[in-house]
Amino acid sequence: MSFLNRFEKFYIQVKQNRWVLWFSYFNRFALAVGFIAAGYVKIVDERFASGLSTLHPMGSYLTAFWHTGYYYTFVGVAQVIASILLLIPRTVTLGTLLYFPIILNIFILSCAVRFDGSLITAPLMTLSCIFLLYWNYDRLKFILPLKTPKPIKLPSTIHYSKKFPFKFFLIAFSLFVFTANIPVAMNMYMVMPRNTELYCNEQFIGTNRTTAGAEFCDCIHNEGNSLNSCLKNYEIAPNDIPSPR
Repeated sequence: MSFLNRFEKFYIQVKQNRWVLWFSYFNRFALAVGFIAAGYVKIVDERFASGLSTLHPMGSYLTAFWHTGYYYTFVGVAQVIASILLLIPRTVTLGTLLYFPIILNIFILSCAVRFDGSLITAPLMTLSCIFLLYWNYDRLKFILPLKTPKPIKLPSTIHYSKKFPFKFFLIAFSLFVFTANIPVAMNMYMVMPRNTELYCNEQFIGTNRTTAGAEFCDCIHNEGNSLNSCLKNYEIAPNDIPSPR
């Protein structure tokens, strides 16, 4: 049996399980709530994450994004439309296809600027969106580069199984842990700009990089330099000189 046949066999089992059905409802609702709130802020022309300093890498990006005028509003409208489509059973697939590139962009942006505010939520929302793409595989397979795709043979009337799908949720949990730790792994040995200068300096307490760290935080939060330039200065800065005993 080919991988595709095994995949579709597992998909048919998952598609007829009531636990996974409820899980899909939860994902749809959670994703919709997240984007409705974010989209509304853009539609009413308020700066997103307004409490973040404009000197912060993410704050600088969001300020420039806010100043793009109707493009800023357009993205907000797209987020709200994607959310509404997710909540309507007949348009879930279309909503997921619209939602996915937006949240993937936010995920990559959050990692690029090391933004605490969405460093965990963005990858998890991306994973949630990927699950919904999988849930709607029976519709999406016809736009995938598959050789002569055949319709998924789901019963016309589905009688949902109440058996708990341990295999599915084990896979889902493993992906959850892996995805949640991607930003952590990326930044494990790196400094973070944090959201305030005080919070930024706290990460260097008890290390031999307090002086270099203070200069890094000042570079970000007071001088407003780019993250890359501040990181380069931090990397070449000397360690603290131990005090004589």
